[in-house]
Amino acid sequence: MSFLAELMSTVFERRYRRSSARDDRPIEELCTDLLGNSGEVSGGVLARLILDRYASLDWEDKRAFFAFLTGSQGIDVATVRAALDSFEAAPDKASYRALMAACEPDRQELARRLNQVPGATERLVEMRADLLAMLPENPEFAMLDLDFRHLFASWFNRGFLVLRPINWETPAEILEKIIAYEAVHAIDSWDDLRRRVQPEDRRCFAFFHPAMPNEPLIFVEVALTRGVPGSVQALLAKGRDVLEAEKADTATFYSISNCQSGLAGISFGNSLIKQVVADLSRALPKLSTFVTLSPIPGLTRWLAANDRSLDGADAARARALAAHYLIQAKRPDGRPVDPVARFHLGNGAEVHNVHADADTSENGRRQSGGVMVNYLYDRARITQNHEKFAADGTIAASSEVRSLAAIALEDA
Repeated sequence: MSFLAELMSTVFERRYRRSSARDDRPIEELCTDLLGNSGEVSGGVLARLILDRYASLDWEDKRAFFAFLTGSQGIDVATVRAALDSFEAAPDKASYRALMAACEPDRQELARRLNQVPGATERLVEMRADLLAMLPENPEFAMLDLDFRHLFASWFNRGFLVLRPINWETPAEILEKIIAYEAVHAIDSWDDLRRRVQPEDRRCFAFFHPAMPNEPLIFVEVALTRGVPGSVQALLAKGRDVLEAEKADTATFYSISNCQSGLAGISFGNSLIKQVVADLSRALPKLSTFVTLSPIPGLTRWLAANDRSLDGADAARARALAAHYLIQAKRPDGRPVDPVARFHLGNGAEVHNVHADADTSENGRRQSGGVMVNYLYDRARITQNHEKFAADGTIAASSEVRSLAAIALEDA
């Protein structure tokens, strides 16, 4: 019976697809039709047609489509108010269901229906990437973006993500994407990539989603070392001596890259680091230290805004200014100005050490004068550090880093 049902479904779908190929109605009308459609086959054909039609739109037509979703596919305030009044008067299952339905904008249900066809999840992620690119000039689209974020937070929940190692045996299609998506330390050749994923003292891991099996969502590159490194050049050097993995005592996370611009704001990094730490600890029980070697992307910009500079500064001065910035430079909400600091401190890490001349690349010089920072993930203190940071913005830092920051204040 299941074979017969599948055969009939295929026949009906082909018929609907042939008829829909001649459907030249505006995309807005197709969306309205999809929302009112209860048939699985015809709904799937409509969803595919809408996604294909969207992909063919030019930039201005996409902007008009987002304006349609924002303006006419939101919530009806009067309906919400009436549903809330009914729930307050008689809070039961029926009134609660009516309130939930009233509070959900039609565009969320539209996205769910679009997502019923194969490949739709990736195309909806691409759609949000377009939306994010338009937000600066179209702030009224922010409500639509909140709906995307709400749905994606569920669709890309940690329970759905799959952690996969990336190595030299990984399919070339995915390796090419690792090269393209690397956002911290550019991979300039296949040989460069080989040096990062093939030696036994190097690891790379990525999260994937079952609906996007060949698209990494985020990946982290790890160096297995003896001691805490203070230079990314040393980690990436050609011809370096390879360390036997069993002799390593430190796992250094030196690059974390988000891959999908349409998933901006959907947090994967915290789960990724925790999962990789757990997996490496099981595979290599001699690992006792887990740190990052991270960029400080806002340092030179912040110094310039405060009439300071790293120009002509020796290593000691550069380290002191960086330590002061990481601990003292705050946004109005009390959180660190530096985005990488917010990420790792929010995950429960501590500012462990800072290093001058740690990234001598053009980008490293431009954003931080070459200074980099180690964030330490002490498994015994991660929860405590996270809770204090979440509660009042308390920054966990080593005594060495605090001493360096104090020196910078004395020299101000």
